[in-house]
Amino acid sequence: MLRAARERLGLTIGGSDGVIGHVRDFYFDDEAWVIRYLMVETGLWLSHRKVLISPIAIGKRNGTLQRLPARLTREQVRKSPSIDTNIPVSRQQEREFCGYYGYPYYWRHGGLWAIEHYSGAPHARTGNGSSCFEFLAARVGHERLANGSDRSQGDDPRLRSCKSVTEFHIHTSDGETCDVRGMLVEKDSWAIRYLIVSTRNSGLGRRVLIAPESITDVRGLGRKVTVDLTCQAVQAAPTYDLALLPDSAGEPLIYDQDGREGCWQFDALLPLSHWAESWRARALRRARANHAIKAT
Repeated sequence: MLRAARERLGLTIGGSDGVIGHVRDFYFDDEAWVIRYLMVETGLWLSHRKVLISPIAIGKRNGTLQRLPARLTREQVRKSPSIDTNIPVSRQQEREFCGYYGYPYYWRHGGLWAIEHYSGAPHARTGNGSSCFEFLAARVGHERLANGSDRSQGDDPRLRSCKSVTEFHIHTSDGETCDVRGMLVEKDSWAIRYLIVSTRNSGLGRRVLIAPESITDVRGLGRKVTVDLTCQAVQAAPTYDLALLPDSAGEPLIYDQDGREGCWQFDALLPLSHWAESWRARALRRARANHAIKAT
């Protein structure tokens, strides 16, 4: 199920022992196009400090309540590593964050989340081919190989603010430009499935959908997103309609414009919460086994 990213801005994050704060922004990985962190502004209980919360900790939203449950306590958040959210988050800070909460490093594997690569973890079947998300992962691996190094092991996390990118411009292969207005996010996996783009010369208020597979570069300097589509292809893209979001029937219209395979051809991704619970269970078993060995 798809949701506009802006719908989750302002939602309350509820911990197991009280309200943690409210969602003010998201940080996403512009290689795999997945939201990696929620930027949450805490309340008076923590002097309105801004903290990062991983989607791994987020549970299912309860109906229409404006709250996302988090498997965290206030004390955990209080003691979490301090990160200045006004500047780019470094890889070292991410390592400290993951180490503190006991999360695996997502950047060490090509999938959406490193959790799915742990032995025994459930994962989505991909039919007879590679899903659009695997396409992105393969492209990331190819670029790292071509550069002769793995940037994920350095200090270039490629994290960007969703709010800031919604002010970027789209540059097509023939030089025409349009504007990013929002993002559609997979509810359970937190993958960014489409950019909502406002075209400039197609009439007032027309917004269309562009898939991340079309994006070849994102530049903060100049606020530019480059796509390998022509202006005509962008103009011909399906219109974004909040009341009629793309599903398995509508997605072929989006991908057929440039011959790419779409996510509708494959099984849906398992919710991140499934991976997280599976990973936690294995971590707990390992901890108990290590304790038993030490006791003997």
